Amino acid sequence: MYFALPKEYREAPIEQLKERIGEARARLGDRLMILTHHYQRIEVVGFGDHVGDSYGLSKIAAARKDVEVIVFCGVHFMAESADILTADHQLVYLPNPLAGCPMADMAEMADVLEAWEYLKPFGAEEKIMPISYMNTAAGLKAFTGRNGGLICTSSNAKAALDYGLSRREKVFFFPDENLGYNTGHAYGLKPEEMVIWDFRKDKGGLTDEQIKRAKIILWKGHCHVHTNFTAAHIAQMRKDYPGIQVIVHPECPPPVVQAADGSGSTKYIVEYCRNAAPGSTIAIGTEINLINRMAHEHPDKTILELSGQTCPVCANMYRTTLNDLAYCLENYADIKPIKVNEPMRSEALLALEKMLEIG
Repeated sequence: MYFALPKEYREAPIEQLKERIGEARARLGDRLMILTHHYQRIEVVGFGDHVGDSYGLSKIAAARKDVEVIVFCGVHFMAESADILTADHQLVYLPNPLAGCPMADMAEMADVLEAWEYLKPFGAEEKIMPISYMNTAAGLKAFTGRNGGLICTSSNAKAALDYGLSRREKVFFFPDENLGYNTGHAYGLKPEEMVIWDFRKDKGGLTDEQIKRAKIILWKGHCHVHTNFTAAHIAQMRKDYPGIQVIVHPECPPPVVQAADGSGSTKYIVEYCRNAAPGSTIAIGTEINLINRMAHEHPDKTILELSGQTCPVCANMYRTTLNDLAYCLENYADIKPIKVNEPMRSEALLALEKMLEIG
C-alpha cells in the first residue's frame, strides 16, 4: 500500500495542526468519536475521546451506535475490528493506513488453513477450539468464528482459555506464543501440555504424541517489542533500584513474566501506575509511549523503561501523527474507510461477540 500525506499537512506547524484538529472536531460535533490506543504518541492521545486497550476500545465501538464517524488512532486490525462491531451507517477511519502489526502478519491464512487441515485427523473440528488474539487480521478472526472459537485480548485471555477448555479438549491459540504460554501457565497447565506449532516446519515441527498430549497448541508468533525484554533486565533493575516494582505485558517471554511482580494488559499497567503509592519506583516492560505517558502523568513516582538501555518502540503505533489526524478529520469524506466485507464480517463478528460476552 502506498500513502503520501499532502505537503500542506506534512509541513504544518504543530500548533496549527492542533488548532485545525480542534476546529474539525467542533464541526463534526457528536457525529465524531476519536479512539486512541494506549501506545499512541502522547500528543495524539490528548485528542482521544476515549483512551484504552484493544478490549476496552472494542467495547466502546460496539456500544456507540449513535456515532457516525469513528477515527481509530491505532493499527489496522483494531480499525477492522471496530468496523466489524459497528453498524452499517457508521464509518471507521485509520488516520495512517500504513499502521499494521508484524505479529498479526505472522499468521498468514494459507498457513493457518494448512495447519487446520493437518489437525483434522486429531479431531480439530470437534475437539479443538481456535482462540485468536485481537492482534490478527479480519480473515483469521473469520476463521475463528467459523470454527466456533472466539477472540481474546490480554485483558481477558484467561477467561477465553477457560471458555475454550471447558467446551473442547484443546485450544489452538493464534498468533502470540508468549501470551498463550503465559496464560496457560497462569491457568495451571504443565509445560508439556503447551506446544508450539511452527508454520515453517513440516507438521508444525510436532510429533503426533505431542499434539495428542497438548491442551494448547500455540502458533509460533511474537511481538517484536515485548521480546526485547529479558529476565536479566529485571535482575539488573532490582540491583540498581532496591525495592523496585517490575510490571510487564504478557506478550513478554515467559521467564520475564515469571520474574516480574505482575503482568497484565495495558489497562492493567495504567491502573497499576495510578494506584501505586507516591514515591514508588516502577519498571515497566512494554511499549515506550505508554511508559513515557505514565511517567508524565505520575510525577510523584519514578517510572522507568525496564531494559534501561533500549527503546522499545512499536513503529506502527508510532506512525500516527497529528499531521495524519488533522488530514483524516478534514478530509474523511474523500478517504476510503476501513471496511470488512461479507461473509468475512459476519464470521468474524461471531468470534468478537463471544469475546465481549465473556468480559
